[in-house]
Amino acid sequence: MKILLVAVDAKYIHTNLAVHSLKAYSNKFGKHISIAQYSINHSEDQILRGIYLENPDVVAFSCYIWNISMISSIIKSLKKIKPQVKIWFGGPEVSYYPKEGLLKYKDLDGIVVGEGEQTFYELMEYYLGKGKELEDICGIAFKDRARLNNTHIKTDDKVYVTPRRMPISLDEIPFAYDGIENYKNKIIYYESSRGCPYSCSYCLSSAHKGVKFRSIDLVKKELKIFLDNDVPQVKFVDRTFNCNRGHAMEIWQFIKDNDNGKTNFHFEITADLLSEEELSLLESLRPGLVQFEIGVQTTNPDTEKAIQRKVDFSILADKVRRINKADNIHQHLDLIAGLPLEDYDSFEKSFQDVYQLKPHQLQLGFLKVLKGSLIEEEINKYGIVYNDEPPYEVLYTKHLSYNEIIELKGICDMVEVYYNSGQFTYSLEYIGHYFTSPMKLYSSLYHYYLSKDIYGLAQSRIKRYDILLDFFKTHVDSDMTHVFKEILLFDLCLREGIRKRPDYIGPPIPYQKYREICEALNIDKPNRTKIHLERLNYDVIETAKSGMPIKKECIVMFDYGNRDPLTNSAKIEFYDDAR
Repeated sequence: MKILLVAVDAKYIHTNLAVHSLKAYSNKFGKHISIAQYSINHSEDQILRGIYLENPDVVAFSCYIWNISMISSIIKSLKKIKPQVKIWFGGPEVSYYPKEGLLKYKDLDGIVVGEGEQTFYELMEYYLGKGKELEDICGIAFKDRARLNNTHIKTDDKVYVTPRRMPISLDEIPFAYDGIENYKNKIIYYESSRGCPYSCSYCLSSAHKGVKFRSIDLVKKELKIFLDNDVPQVKFVDRTFNCNRGHAMEIWQFIKDNDNGKTNFHFEITADLLSEEELSLLESLRPGLVQFEIGVQTTNPDTEKAIQRKVDFSILADKVRRINKADNIHQHLDLIAGLPLEDYDSFEKSFQDVYQLKPHQLQLGFLKVLKGSLIEEEINKYGIVYNDEPPYEVLYTKHLSYNEIIELKGICDMVEVYYNSGQFTYSLEYIGHYFTSPMKLYSSLYHYYLSKDIYGLAQSRIKRYDILLDFFKTHVDSDMTHVFKEILLFDLCLREGIRKRPDYIGPPIPYQKYREICEALNIDKPNRTKIHLERLNYDVIETAKSGMPIKKECIVMFDYGNRDPLTNSAKIEFYDDAR
């Protein structure tokens, strides 16, 4: 008997914590269990072929909004080539309406509902002929017409649903990553808690109450394994990592004390909860050791109330600024478009409020009406119309039209390309002075892309600089193009070691003069390959900040051997122009 756990992740670099956790909990049956990991970038044929060659008797898929369409297609073919195989689903995409899922996916045999470790263990026992009958396993829904025509289990359209399983202690689950050396080049997903103390209506946390924690000694032991093996990034999947201050402090202190200089830890936090003690500890961390994802979602108080979200934005903003000032933690702030009571103007205000905090990344998402979330029950109340297929994204609401959704998606794409890339920091700051709000800048840029018929087309990094220059020249201020060129050049040199010099930035410093400057600055020959020199006519940083051209002739040295761990920008030094 062979059971195959199948993960279809969003990216190849991801690890699927769910399947690894299930396998670890059922390690007693280790020789009967295998894991097959794929990503949505694999073709369905590749995944089907891989599963078939494993020759499993039971296949269990981990299901999410990003992979359910692909998986549902794969199982149709799987049943045709292996009619006797048993197919099970688990995960948030199928847990909340198991009966409907079993009726929708005709080739599916069963669904694990909710927390899966103990349930999967008992399923293993069943298929190995060593445990309970299916009808006695809590936390499943299944079809088995041949065996259960007269069962005591409640039946509805030939679907059988067993009683809900009670949650287990997280300490009962063994370490998920056996053979850690196989994951050195992947992002490791890890949990130190399950659940969330909040009940935001758009989130699956609204369907469950309470939080449970893995014991801190066990967490430290497992984090040490990641650190000792130089894992590049560990992403905590805890929904609100810092909801328990003592728990968060101990983990942050531990990773500080055991920092290997390489591993980065990602946490999803609620910034307004941070205490002075926590902030002081965070300010002492190595730059790049930690990064934060902070869900703002909206700054409209009426919307916050409607979605049952309890965040004081003024406090959150103060904490984000405090962290920014320390310049050692990458901050990623989120907004959601399509929430109840938030119209286009309100979202623009939310955008401006968050943009002014200058996060390293600003993620613009769109409401997804998730199965089992509270907002699913309130769609009529707020006029929310959404796509019937995954990821169930909003189409329009009473307050936001489909046309406005399209506009916001274009803005979102421009933010991703120009802001979140981190390649145009000073150029965007300078252009921003010409617009009455940040969102209007990205809207104008989106419409420029449309007018040039280049929206949706892939562009090289260097080409994006050319596009932004033409946008400035034709849509912003042609008289100041000479100034903007220098700011754009500065941004380009911060991130890129220029190989092919763009035509618009003019000739480089002549070789002989370049060498003389290097000698005057005591830059020896071995280090010259790691640096780049440019002569500028303006103080580009102050010009970008003020919006006014400030003349200052200087030489700038870009040191690519010393990059900022948060932005990847070269270290810079300014020198008087030694003409």
